[in-house]
Amino acid sequence: MMEELATVIAINDTSSEEGYSTVTVQSQIKSTCSSCKQIDSCGSGQVSKAIPQKQLNVKLITQLPVKIGDIIVLGLSEKGMLQVAWQVYLWPLLGLIIFSGLGQYLIQQGILPSELFGVFLGCLGGYLGHRLAKFWQTRSKYISALMPKILRIQTKAIKITAID
Repeated sequence: MMEELATVIAINDTSSEEGYSTVTVQSQIKSTCSSCKQIDSCGSGQVSKAIPQKQLNVKLITQLPVKIGDIIVLGLSEKGMLQVAWQVYLWPLLGLIIFSGLGQYLIQQGILPSELFGVFLGCLGGYLGHRLAKFWQTRSKYISALMPKILRIQTKAIKITAID
């Protein structure tokens, strides 16, 4: 389970089910460049410092007694993420390869007059693979697998002012 910290920014207690409430949480979208030691000498690091960090707002249903301003831990299933990732990468790639092969075959047979049509067929296959992946992602099985869940409320840190 991948975990991420988020802040509760709004609560809507109008859910009719027993003790459930809809909460809106806000999470910082982090760049991997912010943790690298070479950030000052790397071009990507300079770009990541120049572009402001984005915030992601998500509405979730929970039974936990959260308050506005609470820091919570969100969890996302690795299995669901991997299922989606292979589809997002594999379907467009397969479409590109299959349609490019078909275009090359049609060129060799003399059906298509130019290789430009083969390139067009390859791009069309990549686009159709993208649309197929998008279709699979809208199925309810994958939507529920990608919905983050509130795991727990993060405990408050104790401030230490002096150590004797």
